[in-house]
Amino acid sequence: MSIAAGQAERAPMRSGAVYALLLGLGALDAAGYSLIAPVLPGLAAQSGASATAVGMLVATFPLGMVAGFALGGSVIRRSSPARLLLLGLLLVAAGSLGFVFGTDLAVFAVSRLVMGLGSGCLWLGITFATLAAWPGQEYLCMSRIYAAYSAGGLLGPLLGTIHGVRGPFAAYLALALLAIVPVLTLRLPATAGEFAPDRRALRSPGFRAAVAIAFAVLSLGMLEGVLPLHFGIKLGQPQIGVLYAATSVVVAVAGAVAARWPPRRMLLVSTVLVVTGLAIAGASTAVAVWIGALAIAGAGIGLANTGATGLLLEAVPAQRIVTAMVLWSQIGILGYLAAPLIGGPVADAFGYGALAAVVALTAMALATMLARRTRS
Repeated sequence: MSIAAGQAERAPMRSGAVYALLLGLGALDAAGYSLIAPVLPGLAAQSGASATAVGMLVATFPLGMVAGFALGGSVIRRSSPARLLLLGLLLVAAGSLGFVFGTDLAVFAVSRLVMGLGSGCLWLGITFATLAAWPGQEYLCMSRIYAAYSAGGLLGPLLGTIHGVRGPFAAYLALALLAIVPVLTLRLPATAGEFAPDRRALRSPGFRAAVAIAFAVLSLGMLEGVLPLHFGIKLGQPQIGVLYAATSVVVAVAGAVAARWPPRRMLLVSTVLVVTGLAIAGASTAVAVWIGALAIAGAGIGLANTGATGLLLEAVPAQRIVTAMVLWSQIGILGYLAAPLIGGPVADAFGYGALAAVVALTAMALATMLARRTRS
């Protein structure tokens, strides 16, 4: 069933209402990413888990997202973004229940995996609804979607300031259930187009450069999945939540502003900011320094998110983007998966200052790739 056919029986929602709903869902989805960060130090203390074990728990979420992207790609070819969004909300709600009623690390890991599966469906549902409803404005509209995701990065840590493990996830569960109601009424504008897979797009130089998204998400994974344990030496759960909420504001602003400049330039600037910010944050034990360092790193992550998306939209026409978007999303989230799996052992062995070295290697590979594309 095409998107247009699936929506034609009922009148479409107004464009502004659709946009507001998608922005809200983006914020909700992102809150599921960042919700875990303030909880990690308390969860580690409660379970006696090391940085490596906690990193493995964090990694279950992006692992579920990889599967969620594959599931979402299959759904979007056969149905509508609205149905994909509904599926995603039901999955993240089910995963949240595990944190509300569970008590051990194994239950939390399975629950986080299910939440990741739902998040993958939500991301593709939001993306394809945006591309369908605003053809010709993809780069601008997606930059605003990223800003909404960054705002959700503000919501997640604020929810995380609720005491304990159960409270933050109970609050998130309530929000996910509330979001189901407007999704059931979602009707895309009649101008919404159809999407088709096209494997030829994967061989284009532009698509290869667009996998720079892995750098952006790897950096985010280091920030959210490993560094909270470092901050826990001086900050409690509420203070860590506020720190990450403030960082999300920086990410949101940088992501929205980045759409004014060429994507390649934004990516190159982002590498310097991210590596510098993470190096300072990991090496310091002063709270004031952490605040400044996370502002620098957050700005870089915002620029990288929008820049990588811009390269993808330049390389692949929106109506043939299904295959490219699914694979691009999977490559990106592998960075989030790799961050705690690599960052946890690196932090245990060499200290948190060494995390920047891992990100720097990725930044060097990205800069080399962009330079080659410029010459070609």
